[in-house]
Amino acid sequence: MTPPTSRTWAKRGPTPVIRVRGRSQRRFSIAALCCYQFGERSRLVYRPERHTDHKSGGRKSFTWTEYRDLLLAAHQQFDGPIVLVWDNLNVHKDRRMRAFIDAHGWITAYHLPPYTPNLNPVEGIWSILRRTSQANTTFTDPDHLFRRLRHGLRQLQYRSDAIDGCLTATGLTLTTPRLQAQ
Repeated sequence: MTPPTSRTWAKRGPTPVIRVRGRSQRRFSIAALCCYQFGERSRLVYRPERHTDHKSGGRKSFTWTEYRDLLLAAHQQFDGPIVLVWDNLNVHKDRRMRAFIDAHGWITAYHLPPYTPNLNPVEGIWSILRRTSQANTTFTDPDHLFRRLRHGLRQLQYRSDAIDGCLTATGLTLTTPRLQAQ
């Protein structure tokens, strides 16, 4: 629950300082897909997850089944093939996830080279989220943090220009689909 900090200034007097003490043991994970489709506005599909079973040794991040469910939801929403460009997170390369992708012809997965977060448009989403809805906020409890996360992501969903900007910042471009000879 330690908030991200941003620089600020004061019109008069000393610059305000937010003091944060302690850390929460509660964990939140968010999985997101920046979705780009020719002729359509860009979209953001996300799933936040609250991990409450942290003291009994439960998993503190997304499992492959939660990523699978996110892909199924995106496929249902867009009703078309999905081309994934993923980082090298161990869950993305899990054998069960690979088997799921191989079993479904509507998914094509490409993995980014190691240590290249600058090629992942979702990293831009996290940056925007931290600089807007999360910056300079002292969260009163985990529910407050979770509400702010969901609110910030909901706002980003309606800003296709910001989602497009995340792709532009990577230097990657969409290529036009090849027309098949008839």
